[in-house]
Amino acid sequence: MAEASLKLKANIRSRVLAGHPWVFANEVEALAPAAHDGEVIELRDRTGRFLGTGIYNSRSQIVWRKLSRDRVVLDEFYLRGALTRALARRGGPNAAANRRLVWSESDDLPGLVVDQFGDTLVVQIQTLALDKRASLVVELLAELSGAAEIILRNDANIRRLEGLELAVSTRSGRDWAPRWHAIDGFDYWLDLQNGQKTGFYLDQREQHAAVARHARGRRVLDAFCNQGSFALHAARAGATLVRGLDSAFDAISQAKRNAERNAVAAEFESVNVFDYFGTKHDETWDLIVLDPPPFAKSKSALEGALRGYKELNLRAMKALAPGGLLATYTCSHHMQDAELRGVLADAATDAKRKVQVVEFCHQPADHPVLVTMPESEYLRGYILRVE
Repeated sequence: MAEASLKLKANIRSRVLAGHPWVFANEVEALAPAAHDGEVIELRDRTGRFLGTGIYNSRSQIVWRKLSRDRVVLDEFYLRGALTRALARRGGPNAAANRRLVWSESDDLPGLVVDQFGDTLVVQIQTLALDKRASLVVELLAELSGAAEIILRNDANIRRLEGLELAVSTRSGRDWAPRWHAIDGFDYWLDLQNGQKTGFYLDQREQHAAVARHARGRRVLDAFCNQGSFALHAARAGATLVRGLDSAFDAISQAKRNAERNAVAAEFESVNVFDYFGTKHDETWDLIVLDPPPFAKSKSALEGALRGYKELNLRAMKALAPGGLLATYTCSHHMQDAELRGVLADAATDAKRKVQVVEFCHQPADHPVLVTMPESEYLRGYILRVE
């Protein structure tokens, strides 16, 4: 195949010049031929200066994603090196039983996400270039990690933006049967092949422990509880009452099963969280956890999302006893910290409550953030004291 390159438009100040790893279709003078989709091509500025090599896909709005400032080839040598470095950043192949092993651009592997649950890896591939090399990626992961099974969860709708089909498969070709799996001292019934995302939200593990430190002697409400992790940790830490809420009936069923398995006292209710706060005006709590799904899945949805986050936090603040704590999170990467802080300030004003920051919350180190890529930072939050 003949060599190809992209050239930035002269009249656009692309973020890639400041280190961002993405280039959009409207930022280049012309697209490369579709024959180069899923391959590595060079990027140049308007003067022709070489800026780096990256993966290309003319069918995506993000036409170029950086691999390196140098000239590289996306072959076994590159993939082995990037995967080896990703594991080393997280302490090596045997450092922890449950962790994120690969976090996309942060690990120089755009579109590749890998979570580890003991001897099983769950892989998401979201770019054409990595999808074309999926077999090689899987075999290298098996070799470097020693995993007994690898599940390919290529069923996220984001794949459609790259022109990719949706599918779920395993390296062995056999179904991965749901089973009990230990995470941070609790047994969870995991369905890694069919559950949400990669089967469990590993990014909130540190926050489960952080909230539990404040739970003793308190009445705790875990809103958007999913599998009940915050509730389980709070109950074991000595909360006097724990209730989990989620609109998904299957999530509530699983949370109840997890609580029974771990012999902790927590009750769960399938309900719309907004409606719950709207109808339980006489109910007060000492600690409320708000961990909703992303309200802003695109920039165009941000304005509406900000209104939703404000209303949700306002209702929670009104439901807290004086001196109560609010642990509130957002996993919308379009919502930056300043916007979240503004939402919380507006909610505090409308609730007529004095609100202080107890802890700043963030995604864990195994989900590393690129300082030049705001999109790599998506989980943020606060533990607040509401007077």
